[in-house]
Amino acid sequence: MTWEMIFVAMMIIGMFGALLLELARPDLIVFSVLVVFLLTGLLTTEEALKGFSNEGMLTIALLFIVAGAVQKHGIINQLAYKWLADSKTVKGSMLKFFIPTAAFSAFLNNTPIVVTFTPMIKKWAEENNLAPSKFLIPLSYVTILGGTLTLLGTSTNLVVHGMLLDLGLEGFSLFQLAVVGVPITIIGFIYLFTIGYRLLPDKMGFRNQIQAESREYIAEMKVESGFRNINKSVQDAGLRELKGLYLIEIIRGDERISPVKSTTIIQEGDRLIFTGLISTIADLQKMKGLTLETGSDLELDDLKNGSTLLVEAVVSHQSSLLAKSIKESKFRSRFDAGVLAVHRNNERVKSKIGDIVLKPGDTLLLLAGSDFIEKYQESSDFYVVSSLNAPSRLQENPRKGWFSVGILILMIGLVTFGVLSMFKAMALSVLLMLLFKVIRVEEAKKYVQFNILLLIASAFGIGTVMTKSGLAQLIAEALLSIGKPLGVVVILMFLYVLTNIFTELITNSAAAVLMLPIGIEMADSLGISYVGFAVVIAIAASASFITPIGYQTNLIVYGPGGYKFKDYMKIGIPLSLLVMITTVTIVSWIWF
Repeated sequence: MTWEMIFVAMMIIGMFGALLLELARPDLIVFSVLVVFLLTGLLTTEEALKGFSNEGMLTIALLFIVAGAVQKHGIINQLAYKWLADSKTVKGSMLKFFIPTAAFSAFLNNTPIVVTFTPMIKKWAEENNLAPSKFLIPLSYVTILGGTLTLLGTSTNLVVHGMLLDLGLEGFSLFQLAVVGVPITIIGFIYLFTIGYRLLPDKMGFRNQIQAESREYIAEMKVESGFRNINKSVQDAGLRELKGLYLIEIIRGDERISPVKSTTIIQEGDRLIFTGLISTIADLQKMKGLTLETGSDLELDDLKNGSTLLVEAVVSHQSSLLAKSIKESKFRSRFDAGVLAVHRNNERVKSKIGDIVLKPGDTLLLLAGSDFIEKYQESSDFYVVSSLNAPSRLQENPRKGWFSVGILILMIGLVTFGVLSMFKAMALSVLLMLLFKVIRVEEAKKYVQFNILLLIASAFGIGTVMTKSGLAQLIAEALLSIGKPLGVVVILMFLYVLTNIFTELITNSAAAVLMLPIGIEMADSLGISYVGFAVVIAIAASASFITPIGYQTNLIVYGPGGYKFKDYMKIGIPLSLLVMITTVTIVSWIWF
């Protein structure tokens, strides 16, 4: 090994460590490593920037806009709700719902699909006295499997396609991956609705658990005439910096004030609603003029009024809230919402709300004000997984919805019949949507997830330096020395497992970018087609079933389903093995 290989290997290992320990957002970590390679001269400026102009990466940016436009006008939501409502049996409902969901995922970004359908499935399950946990992991897994059906189905497929084009090789056609995608999706469905269904836990979701435990963390105090801070602000009354407690609402006659601001004036007769460590309520009782309403019948849903909503949200991987306490992030003023409780690993975090440092996958129960919906829609900090029916309906427009679906179908036709390349067809679709005002320019910018694009573009540079330094060839030769005596099938299995492990530990697109140079080197050494290796890497990078952190759709359903980490392993490991065996068998049969 040369010193360059050693340095590149050490940097990549350090990058994996930083990603695992969540020291910063994934895109910032990978970009930082790219900058180090640039500054040390291991990459030229052109090589470092190559990922930012890659066709696959730019296609993903346009795909975000197209998917956002289709989702915006509610056509898919309406169809999905109707399918659920019309079904009579549990498994019949799920099959009727999940088969179209897989089809949607083949052409649209699966993250907004899961965000949209999670509250729908939760509501349906509760109405039918069923545990949402029986259906939310399958929702995530079905969208992942559906994403393997086409080149459009997931950013991973487009990333691998873009890298192949950069290397001067032929990329994937629109339906080429369906040769593997269709069989693994069918097998996945059979598994999830037979063995998998029995393995899934039977649990209440986060909100239901909090509802059941509401008396443990919601307390009511009444302001009597003897309270010395009457007609003073919340801040001056000393009710903002309480030990373990958080003032979430003031009930004043028929008026309800929520979220409570520091400048809100306390008046006699106010009912003060607190959440947090109710065990510390004794400290509050020491304030003369505040009396605990021990007989209060206030429950979770009683906090709602005309201007407030109870909202469940999941903190995203790319959130700017990460590594900050809720107080430091100024959550209340930033989103017009107060945090009632934080759920992590199926348990409520029992500490002062303001002091909780948020992590990806944390589920927040929010008491949201009238400006919350507008503010959260401009943010990528968390995914809202509650029904926000009234506000979301304002954006629904059936005519524009069907028009956007028509543009999507036109795009698919142009690519399928070879009239336009994927990138050109996607660019045309976005242009038509803007010209016919299906979406506005401001909305288009909002739909693009720049943090994901930065991660992918930076990972391209990491893949380049692996090839340039010879590290990719060294790893390929090491794998071949073990696998070559055992045959191509075993080599493909090695490649699949290694890619899949990287996907579970970091992200799917980054795993694909790092593994493709290794796969190409292996194909060259063996003197066989690179296509099979590229297909294995694309499928393995997408097929993230074993942990909630490897794929963002798994993370979205983690808290709302009340799951534990081990639930993903219990259901995901058998599914991963089935997908691996099917993929390797088909690839070795068709391409070798």
